[in-house]
Amino acid sequence: MGAGEMPLDARALAGAGPDKALVASCRSGDAAAFARLVELHEGMVVNLSARLLGDPEEARDVAQEVFLQVYRMLGRFEGRSSLKTWIYRIAVNQCHNRRRFWHRRRRDREEALDEGLLVERASGTREGTHASPYEAARQGERARRVQSALLQLSFEHRSVLVLREVEGLTCEEVAVALGVPEGTVKSRLSRAREAMRVRLRDLVEEGATP
Repeated sequence: MGAGEMPLDARALAGAGPDKALVASCRSGDAAAFARLVELHEGMVVNLSARLLGDPEEARDVAQEVFLQVYRMLGRFEGRSSLKTWIYRIAVNQCHNRRRFWHRRRRDREEALDEGLLVERASGTREGTHASPYEAARQGERARRVQSALLQLSFEHRSVLVLREVEGLTCEEVAVALGVPEGTVKSRLSRAREAMRVRLRDLVEEGATP
């Protein structure tokens, strides 16, 4: 079995065809194919890393490391999971390693992010809507508080929550990306959601006010 992979049932393998062709082209030394692979997945890796690390600059550095790892490890990718899920797993591992590096040197560079998707998640606004300057500032503050609360979770709980709620993976896909049983994912997800509810209780109550 390839590095970073876990067995999946037939349903998870159904969409592996395009991945297989792209990986085969990359393995043959097709530079354009690898550039296409990076183009398809770079935004996802940067966004995931930014939310897990809380530092956009570090996220871009991590993304470079992720695709270096992808390039080196493509020969061991067997298609037992989707290419996207496999890359998610590499990205999460790289973020975890980066955090351990910080802690060993007593560094804490986590900063709240003010990103459009976090604003949308926190406020319920959608792309294409136009908020007043006051509303935009209010949404930005809500987004910063959501990200700040997210960064207070353990890395394990944060990873589960971001992959499931922000990236939209199924619990099965999250389990593959993290290399843990699906039951563990559901347990961590429940605890992470409750921790966020406690930390953001006033925002939740504000959103429920008619």
